[in-house]
Amino acid sequence: MADSDLGGAEGLTTGRLAAAAGCSVQQVRDLERLGVIPPALRRANGYRQFTALHLVALRAYGRLAIAVGPVAARETMRALRSLPHEEAVARIVVLHVDLARSREQTLQALRALDGIVDEGAHEAPGVPEDSMSITELSSALGVRASTLRFWEDRGLLSPERSGRLGARRYPPAAVQEARVIAALRAGGYGIPAVQAVMASLRTVADARDAREALTRRLRVIASRSEALLLAGADLAGTLQGAPDSS
Repeated sequence: MADSDLGGAEGLTTGRLAAAAGCSVQQVRDLERLGVIPPALRRANGYRQFTALHLVALRAYGRLAIAVGPVAARETMRALRSLPHEEAVARIVVLHVDLARSREQTLQALRALDGIVDEGAHEAPGVPEDSMSITELSSALGVRASTLRFWEDRGLLSPERSGRLGARRYPPAAVQEARVIAALRAGGYGIPAVQAVMASLRTVADARDAREALTRRLRVIASRSEALLLAGADLAGTLQGAPDSS
C-alpha cells in the first residue's frame, strides 16, 4: 500500500498500520516496545495512534531484517533513532560494505575451490607416502605451525598422529583441506565462517556440490543486497524523521 493510499496517515490505528506494513498487530506492538519504531501517540481513549513515519520505519525494518537478520535490523533501527545524523548514515553504509565483503570472500572461496579441483584433475591421486609433517605443511602454506595447531583446535583440521610422541602427520586429504582453509583465511574469512564453509564441503557429495553450496551463498547475498537497496528510501525517511536529524 502506497503512502498516498493511506488517507489519514497521521492517525493510523495499530491494525491499519500493521495491514499497510504487511505485518501483524502484535509485531507492531513488539517493535514499538523494543524501540525499533518511535513510540505511538495516545488518543484520549488510550488507544495507540500512528503516523506515516511509523509506516516508513516498519517498512525499513522489514527489509533490513531480510538484508542483515532481525537482531541486527533491530539494533540498526534503534541506532538510527539515537545517533547523530552523520553517524547514522555511516551505520547504513557499513551494512552495504559488509555485504560487499561477504560477496568478495565467497568469490575468493570459489576461486580457491576451482583451483584445487583443477589441480586434482591433472595430478595423480595422493597416497599415504605424500603425508606431510606440520613443519612441511606450514612451510608449503606460508603459515606458522602454531596456526595449523590453532585450526586443529577449532576443528578445522584433523591430522594423524604417529610415533611414541604422537607427531602430527597430514595425509593428502588433510593437506587439501588445509589449502582451502588457508585460501579462505587469506580471503578474509573469520574462523566461524571458515568452519561453516568447511562443514558444507565435508557433507556434500563432491566438488560440484561444494561449488553449488558456495554459489547458493552468492544468491543469498544478492537477495540480501537487493533488500538493503530497497530499504534505502525508507531508511532515509527514518533519518529525516529522527529528532536529531536537523
